[in-house]
Amino acid sequence: MATATLSASASQWVVGGRKSPDLRRSSLRTVMVRVAGPIRAGSYADELVQTAKSIASPGRGILAIDESNATCGKRLGSIGLDNTEENRQAYRQLLLTTPGLGEYISGAILFEETLYQATTDGKKFVDCLRDGKIMPGIKVDKGLVPLPGSNNESWCQGLDGLASRCAEYYKQGARFAKWRTVVSIPCGPSALAVKEAAWGLARYAAISQDNGLVPIVEPEILLDGDHPIERTFDVAEKVWAEVFYYLAQNNVVFEGILLKPSMVTPGAEHKEKASPETIAKYTLKMLKRRVPPAVPGIMFLSGGQSEMEATLNLNAMNQAPNPWHVSFSYARALQNTVLKTWKGRPENVESAQKALLVRAKANSQAQLGRYSAEGESEGAKSGMFQKGYTY
Repeated sequence: MATATLSASASQWVVGGRKSPDLRRSSLRTVMVRVAGPIRAGSYADELVQTAKSIASPGRGILAIDESNATCGKRLGSIGLDNTEENRQAYRQLLLTTPGLGEYISGAILFEETLYQATTDGKKFVDCLRDGKIMPGIKVDKGLVPLPGSNNESWCQGLDGLASRCAEYYKQGARFAKWRTVVSIPCGPSALAVKEAAWGLARYAAISQDNGLVPIVEPEILLDGDHPIERTFDVAEKVWAEVFYYLAQNNVVFEGILLKPSMVTPGAEHKEKASPETIAKYTLKMLKRRVPPAVPGIMFLSGGQSEMEATLNLNAMNQAPNPWHVSFSYARALQNTVLKTWKGRPENVESAQKALLVRAKANSQAQLGRYSAEGESEGAKSGMFQKGYTY
């Protein structure tokens, strides 16, 4: 098979040792995808691969508690608590010091405030996680802002100063990172928004790896809309094709990343709900077309599904072997019952931690394809979708 390389003048391609006038700049994008380019893993290469493998370990997934202070305040407000640092610290201490959590949770995504906090006894949260064999992670994006020239869509900011921030987070003990951008189906999505999302994720991933952090790549396709599951499937294919194109362009090491995709579902306002089996069928079909087997783990977001829905859908995707570790990176789908059980009262901490273990174990079983919904509480069945939800 002939190999293609670009000549020094960058004006012609060399195919099998001969200059070819037929492979010009217009074919550059197509040809480059087929040609192996340089992979610059950097000094952290081995560590990145080991970190990703550790997080993508059997029967374990990620606890996402990286809500911004404003969003955490809304959660606390739902149980009658003020949005103070003391209350945020108390809630996160409850979660991160749950005995036995590491049996089901391999990583925890933290907000910057939490990365630098400690328990009331003075033990750093990072050390609590390490002692529990849970990898500390950090949210590094700076949130969504309007994308000029688009159809009322958004782009994610935070690339400025990202390298220095990642270096500091690594020193503090973080070993993986998260960057969330979104794609809206009711708004198009426009080609501009998809390209911006993909390029931003790729630049973030390259910068994170260069500073020792395994990047979680998360282009969330929002549940908003009344579209059928087929429409979500088509959009997801386009988004992930674009994401992996730019990841390759930025020399990102696929063995040292994790993905956090949305499940392929109908829009939240669609007249017909899809079964877990249907969701698994469409989701896995899309991922097998777009995600290389070199990627160690796919850690799904719950995106406003009920606790039980998110677990049932994950379980359906693990009924047969997959090319990657298929697991979870849930926030609300792990925390909803916990928060309602705690109610901000010290005497409820132990029962709230037990509620967290129940949900973590359920999703651990789903990762192994062994989950049963028998005995689930009514609260676990309650949907959490919010139109236009922001972190």
